[in-house]
Amino acid sequence: MADEWIPDVLGEGFEQLTLPLGTDHEGEVVATLVRHLPQWRIHLRPLPLHDVDVLYVHGWSDYFFNRRLARWWGDRGARFYALDLRKYGRSLRDGQTPGYITNLDDYDAEIRASLVAMGREADGSGERKLVLLGHSTGGLTLALWADRNPGVVDSVILNSPWLEFQLNAATRAAIAPVLGIHSRLRPLDNWPQVDLGFYARAQAEAVDPEDPYEVNEAWRPAHTMTVHVGWINAVIAGHARVSAGLSIDAPVCVLLSARTALPTRWSEELTRTDSVLIVDDIAKASLKLGPSVMVERIDGALHDVFLSRHDARELAYARMDRWAQSMIAGR
Repeated sequence: MADEWIPDVLGEGFEQLTLPLGTDHEGEVVATLVRHLPQWRIHLRPLPLHDVDVLYVHGWSDYFFNRRLARWWGDRGARFYALDLRKYGRSLRDGQTPGYITNLDDYDAEIRASLVAMGREADGSGERKLVLLGHSTGGLTLALWADRNPGVVDSVILNSPWLEFQLNAATRAAIAPVLGIHSRLRPLDNWPQVDLGFYARAQAEAVDPEDPYEVNEAWRPAHTMTVHVGWINAVIAGHARVSAGLSIDAPVCVLLSARTALPTRWSEELTRTDSVLIVDDIAKASLKLGPSVMVERIDGALHDVFLSRHDARELAYARMDRWAQSMIAGR
């Protein structure tokens, strides 16, 4: 049974709920659901998203901290919930391998528990509309979930979803068999990576003094958490499923930067581009998510489009607002 809602680290207007998920070889496993409910006030007419529940899932080496994103939905009447997955952020316990999982489908457990805590059925059905909002690996996770659970989602919004391997589909297909064997034999081996901290620096330099945010570096380190073979194998298996084609029956909006820049050395360009994914490849992969997909390319955006410099960030919110008004409120 879940604990009670308690005040969250984000302060006034935010609460959190611990979702028990049993135990594994590292001990107790939990997820954490954060909620921000619309502020009560008298309105002459219903707000456009008064009948909407939003479930947000973060990306790799991350957790939920974006107050403005939550309040943006709340100001339009929606109930906003954000899930810190097992072994991330608020859900990370001492002695656990941060972010580690070997099958993205295992996240069904915390998604299901979140939906119930939101007042919905475990399969996501309910009287209110359901919007899924995912960033990066969270976007991949939610896309796969929506594909496996037809008929319950009203809209899917993906913020730079990690839908394809950075070294292209051919390389992914070539390494997948060897990676699969490696992950079965030695899943906790480290996967080669080089993170010079440029993405974190780009975000810090892009912060708007009028719209600041704080990051807990223990939960979101400047240099990404260690990547393990078992985890990258799970992600690449997800990429393969997207490449084969999904059938998400809800309309999908994909928000992406207009350009990619490789983070081999620091430059100002990194504050106006996606330095994590190859955005052209993600745009192509997005078209395999389902029959109704819109790709929004945002000039000057970072990998997390809602943490970009002022102009790009405002454009990202404007594009999402246009989508919400037409594809969510209008349905």
